[in-house]
Amino acid sequence: MKIIYNKIIPFGRRYLAINLFGVLFAKGPCNKTIVNHEKIHTRQMQELGYIFFYLFYVIEWIVRLFITRNSFNAYNEISFEREAYSMQNDMSYLKRRKKFASFSKKYWKG
Repeated sequence: MKIIYNKIIPFGRRYLAINLFGVLFAKGPCNKTIVNHEKIHTRQMQELGYIFFYLFYVIEWIVRLFITRNSFNAYNEISFEREAYSMQNDMSYLKRRKKFASFSKKYWKG
């Protein structure tokens, strides 16, 4: 995974890194947990196609925002994020991950 260090992207103070089309933009050093989290997102993107991934991501965030009325809580409830956060410490997860795991009942709360 290519990592580009900069002081601008991602925007906002709460976020240290963002994965854009399989390239990691980071404000500072990334440990193996952060890199693994972003690798999970890259796999999600590859499965859905990059445009559909971002489309589903934004739509789900908007729905969660309407429900939670809090942008950070909405972000944390996105199924893609739930999968990535729950498995980010498991460095072998991607070897056994099933396709479209983000859409399983485990990560999708309706």
